Amino acid sequence: MDIFLVVLSTVIGYLIGSISMSVLLSKLIYKGGVRNYGSHNAGATNMARVYGLTGGILTLAGDFLKAVVSMLIPLLIHLLYSGFEHYELAYVLAGMGCFVGHAYPLYFGFKGGKCVTVGAAIALMIDWKIFLIAVAVFFIAFFISKIVSVSSISAAIALIAAGILFAALGVSSYMIVFGRYVPFTWYKAGLCAFVGLAVIFLHRANIGRLVRGEEKKFTYKKKSEIKEERKNKETEPDETEEK
Repeated sequence: MDIFLVVLSTVIGYLIGSISMSVLLSKLIYKGGVRNYGSHNAGATNMARVYGLTGGILTLAGDFLKAVVSMLIPLLIHLLYSGFEHYELAYVLAGMGCFVGHAYPLYFGFKGGKCVTVGAAIALMIDWKIFLIAVAVFFIAFFISKIVSVSSISAAIALIAAGILFAALGVSSYMIVFGRYVPFTWYKAGLCAFVGLAVIFLHRANIGRLVRGEEKKFTYKKKSEIKEERKNKETEPDETEEK
C-alpha cells in the first residue's frame, strides 16, 4: 500500500505541476501566447516582461500554489491514513514530480518554465528558514545585478548549501500540518539539492549568455512594443506550411 501511495503522490504532483499558469493566463486573459514573445519562456518573469506586473504576479501565485498543493497531498493522506509510513518520501517525490511537471508539462508539449517560483514554493514546504535564505539571496543578487537569471542561480546555490547544512546540523522546524517540530532529514536535503541543481540546469542557456556578456537586465516592455512584436509575429511566414 505504501508503494502505491508514494507512486500516486509523485504522479499527482507531476500532473499538477504540468498545469502551466503562464500559458493558460496568456491565452484566457490576454488572448495571446507568452511563449511567442519576450524570452519565449513559460514563466512568471516573461509574463511580467510581456504582459506587465499583474500578469507576472498572477503567474507567480499560481505556480507557487500548485507546488504547495502537490506537497500537501501526501501529508494529508498520512493524516487520514496513519499506516502510511513512507509519507516523507512521498512528500519529497511529490515536490520533485511537480517540479518536473512545470519544467516539462504533459499538457503543453513538454515545454515549460525554469521552475524558480516552483522551487521557491518547494523550499517553503521543506523549511521556512531555508525559504527565507533563498529569497534573501535572490533579492540581494537582483539588487546588485538587475539580472533575474543571476538572482535565480544564486538562490539555487544558496538552497543547496542551506539544505546540506541544515541536515548536517539536525535543524528542526515547526510544521503546521502536524502541529509539532519535525527534524530536517537528508530526504529534504536531497530535495534541496535536486531543485537547486535542476534550476541551474534549466538556466544553462542564460549561463551561456552571461559568459558571452549578452544576458539582458530585467525590463518591462511597453504596450506599443508588445503590439508591434505581435504584429511582426503575425506577418511572419509559417515555416511548417512552406515545408
